[in-house]
Amino acid sequence: MLRQAPIAPLVHAPRAQLTRFLFAPAADTTAHLPPALLQRARALTTEHDALARSLESDFDSKTARRMGELSSVATALREWERATSSIAELNGLLGSKDKELRDMAAEELESTNGQLSALSRKLSASLTPKDPYAHMPCLLEIRPGPGGLEGRFFADTLFRMYKLYLSRRGYRSQVIKYDTVEAAGDLSTAAGESALQEAVIEIQDPGAYDLFRGEAGMHRVQRIPATEKNGRVHTSAVAVWVLPSFPEGGDGDAKDFNNPESDFYIDPSEVKIETMRARGAGGQHVNKTESAIRMTHAPTGTVVSMQDSRSQSRNREDAWKLMRSRVALIRREAREEAAAQLRDNVLSRHRISRSDKIRTYNYNQDRVTDHRAGIDVYNLVDVIDGGESFDKIVDAVKDWLVSGDIAAMMAEQEAAAAAAAVAAAAAASVTKKAEK
Repeated sequence: MLRQAPIAPLVHAPRAQLTRFLFAPAADTTAHLPPALLQRARALTTEHDALARSLESDFDSKTARRMGELSSVATALREWERATSSIAELNGLLGSKDKELRDMAAEELESTNGQLSALSRKLSASLTPKDPYAHMPCLLEIRPGPGGLEGRFFADTLFRMYKLYLSRRGYRSQVIKYDTVEAAGDLSTAAGESALQEAVIEIQDPGAYDLFRGEAGMHRVQRIPATEKNGRVHTSAVAVWVLPSFPEGGDGDAKDFNNPESDFYIDPSEVKIETMRARGAGGQHVNKTESAIRMTHAPTGTVVSMQDSRSQSRNREDAWKLMRSRVALIRREAREEAAAQLRDNVLSRHRISRSDKIRTYNYNQDRVTDHRAGIDVYNLVDVIDGGESFDKIVDAVKDWLVSGDIAAMMAEQEAAAAAAAVAAAAAASVTKKAEK
């Protein structure tokens, strides 16, 4: 069961038209896209058509690539324009004296309005700037937050949820780190949860980062712990990080980790590497060989440890992979923070940091609430089993991310226009004074 709740606006009041469009329920979306969005779509479609004409006489790989990038916008705009044209014609037929014709037009109008709703959102999504890491595989890091042992148990539940979801959807993945706390006795629940300290899952399919980036943040759980004797509900939390992962062998472009211009590049001289004996379960191997690896990146203070494999070389390889992903994310966040300062006067903060609550899993109410997308999904068991109920949450969060990206794009364009206007006014003032 899925319930759509009101979504908090991401932009300030002067951008009311954009806000109404971005956050209206699908059934309420109209043909009236924000003028700036429509203008941008038409400009890009004009560019697409011009490139197509030029390729007819002279093929150029760079031109062809750019045309391919614009094809989704051109296609979406043409579909949207056909739908709006059909609606105009059908509205005209509603005034016909022929009752049968009026009834047919009314029925067709209802169907076409529904199509237009989807086409409006498709057009908007095609205009959204692509995340620079959208095409890449990713790493999911899961760590317990506040809540003590109960937080560790729920961290293992989320680990299991993601594994089941990946298996059901057919994604290629591998667990590159799975550490539980060291303690005497069997630290597990009746549900089979272990006291997880940290887990890392690598999702190897291209585009995995774009799909899972909405999972980053603090996941809160409200339930009665298995160790609770008085039946009291406890609240704990789990932090999830989503990092772009560089595919094996590189992808041959500017993101290659051997390229100093890449976010993934790390100067080996800046990394301190230590070897040590593995700790925890592992039979005779534990404390016998120095197979565990710990890396420290001096400029950022990032520390990565890896001991899951009995092979030091494999642990070293996995540690480098995780280190590159963490450092790349730090570098990107620094750029985004600088860019955000340029639009703070136009756009309110629409991103949620990892320390903020993004989702609540309420066991007593059989409900999962995503606080960003504003939805409640009733069927908690199916969610944590990675079932179709979890699909609904993933899809809703993706829509929320697209809405935020569009709002950011519009705000940046407005900020740039305002800056240009100020510069033009200043230049005009200087010219006027010079003429005097």
